Amino acid sequence: MAGWRVHTGQAVALARANVDTDQLIPARFMSVPRVQGYGDYLLHDVRRTEAGDVRNDFSLNNAPNASVLIAGPNFGSGSSREAAVYALVDAGVRAVFAPSFGDIFASNAINNGLLPARIDLAIYETLVSQLAEGTCEAKVDLENKTATIGRETFAFALDETWRTKLMNGWDDIDLTQQHAGEIALFKKNYTQITPWVAPEDIVESTL
Repeated sequence: MAGWRVHTGQAVALARANVDTDQLIPARFMSVPRVQGYGDYLLHDVRRTEAGDVRNDFSLNNAPNASVLIAGPNFGSGSSREAAVYALVDAGVRAVFAPSFGDIFASNAINNGLLPARIDLAIYETLVSQLAEGTCEAKVDLENKTATIGRETFAFALDETWRTKLMNGWDDIDLTQQHAGEIALFKKNYTQITPWVAPEDIVESTL
């Protein structure tokens, strides 16, 4: 996974609250091999009528190249399916701005290079109003935790550890490996104090 610091693209609004993972990707598509891509299944049922026709009045259907999504509160709630993040990433989305997120969704997003950026409700409402007619230019500065979307420049909230992971393209294992020296030192000291917990180390040290 490649890290990133600045992203520029087109922003589009999804002015809905409580968009859950079942809506982001219906369960019936999760048997498709990931290598085939999940982008076509993003919000599949929401984007279509009951007859299966693509809705012309749905914002994402008119913004196929949008990479920044402005979404309503509680985005990504519901089940823990990581496929919801896959669908967004495979559709080209790099950042989602919302007043709040489902906790598991946000964690999955970080591990797949997708930014879940929390913004104030007032900013969300301003952006939705600005994007009512379609898309606009967006610039996301991950290093400074700021974004410019259309006429609005604002700060967003993001856990510092998550920001570090995104900028470097790290998952949890990569992050842990940054402390390899400290872990090795702890292991050495701990096994000296409590040698019975690691008998193989005792054998190795006496050879």
